[in-house]
Amino acid sequence: MDPRIERHASVLVDHSVQADTGDNVLIVAPPVAENLVVALYEKLGAVGANPTVQMQSPRATRAFLRAADAEDFQLNEHVLAQIEETDVAIGIKGATNTNERGDVDPEKTAAYGKAQKPISEAYLGKRWVNTQYPAPGTAQKAEMSTDAYETFVYDAVDQDWDAQREFQAQLVEILEPASEVRIVSGDTTDVRMSVDGMTAVNDYGEKNLPGGEVFTAPVPDSVEGEVLFDKPLLAQGREVTDVRLEFEDGEVVAHSAAKNEDVLRAMLNTDDGARRLGELGIGMNRDIDRFTYNMLFDEKMGDTVHMAIGRAIDESVPEGQPKNDSAVHTDMIVDMSEDSRIEVDGEIVQRDGTFRFEDGFQE
Repeated sequence: MDPRIERHASVLVDHSVQADTGDNVLIVAPPVAENLVVALYEKLGAVGANPTVQMQSPRATRAFLRAADAEDFQLNEHVLAQIEETDVAIGIKGATNTNERGDVDPEKTAAYGKAQKPISEAYLGKRWVNTQYPAPGTAQKAEMSTDAYETFVYDAVDQDWDAQREFQAQLVEILEPASEVRIVSGDTTDVRMSVDGMTAVNDYGEKNLPGGEVFTAPVPDSVEGEVLFDKPLLAQGREVTDVRLEFEDGEVVAHSAAKNEDVLRAMLNTDDGARRLGELGIGMNRDIDRFTYNMLFDEKMGDTVHMAIGRAIDESVPEGQPKNDSAVHTDMIVDMSEDSRIEVDGEIVQRDGTFRFEDGFQE
């Protein structure tokens, strides 16, 4: 076994989910990630946990969705029952073909996701983490050799997460008491949102591995302005580029995309909450230094901001605050490295990717 895979498993078990004796652990993984599943079983056995694995096949999912009638979709009660009996959930991404579902009707995919919404909600109610296995298809999409992509993934996973937490805590201190955030990038993005009463969450490798962001939730009806997401999005097996969203009273009132706009439209039409933002995230992981068409990594890059249409993350919405609800949670990225700024309550806290608590910040 590659020692880097064993280290990956150790970080997941000991740091991300802190698995313990007696925990029922569900691992959701594609077949290509079997080596990581084996390493996880070994680590979980050593701590006395009870693991089981649910292998997911993108080819099988594609076959099902293409054959099924969307009107027949219903909740997979047996899957929900398994999640409900789970203490810890570990999701592993990895693909031999990142475009496997590219010929599935986007409206049908959205309808299936809506039918399975209680499963995703139950999953997020557990101690959970999502991570990446460096599979050949994912490496190819990143335009990297398999060996180079393995190094990229394992270097991003095996970090000093305490140091990352301390670095990001400086932004948490700014956002936690804030009332309004404004994101400006060139002449294509200028959007404001209230974050009053919301929680700023420090993600340092617990819910996502790798971690490396601070995120919060906008007040759902507060978002105003226009955003150009100038980094591509890989969704439903297809690449969506140059997504533009215009918001009024928190709702998307106009949208466009240069490529595969039908995928974007299907997501926005999933339910009412899909037309509102559920997350504002700010990338802070300086060790992720290249775009790879993988949101798990791309949204953590320094010099980026991401916003997610759809469901808000529970940790960012205190009890009693308005929480956007949806079967969708889709992140999209704005490059903040040039001609850009983040304002918090009218004060510039980041300019051209550099935070005010970093060397080189210019007011």
